[in-house]
Amino acid sequence: MKTGQITRQRDLHDIIWRAFGAAGISAVEEPSGLDRQDGKRPDGLTLIPWHGGRSLVWDVTVVSPLAAFYVDRAATDAGTVADMTAIRKTEKYSTLSLAYRFEPIAVENPGVFSSTTLNFIPNSAAKFVFTQEMRERFRTYSNAFLSCYNASLRAFARHAAS
Repeated sequence: MKTGQITRQRDLHDIIWRAFGAAGISAVEEPSGLDRQDGKRPDGLTLIPWHGGRSLVWDVTVVSPLAAFYVDRAATDAGTVADMTAIRKTEKYSTLSLAYRFEPIAVENPGVFSSTTLNFIPNSAAKFVFTQEMRERFRTYSNAFLSCYNASLRAFARHAAS
């Protein structure tokens, strides 16, 4: 994985983690004891049950649709590679699905989010946050920072093209 891709992945994880904090929801980064078969851990875990009595576990992945493996699929529609990545990530964390609610956060390098990610951001506030004020803080924070993230990606792309 390239350095810029790692930075964007870390930035997105930070946005999600801070959105929970802004709503007063405690979360742990890279929780120990939740390793998948290959020893890797998810990016975060909420300490309060999210849906169905299970805490939320999430993992952020930034993928390049221009990688040789994805080019043919990426040519069909924006977001296809992010959706494929979200499905694969869900399969990798399937062992956690009985005790936790896993949510893949997948985005293509130019800033196209997977359909599960686009569904997660607005709906998570309704499923998870208990008061209207907390819901609004979560939505406001996550939407504002995701907008800033996408704007910075567009600015970078314009600069790189010139």
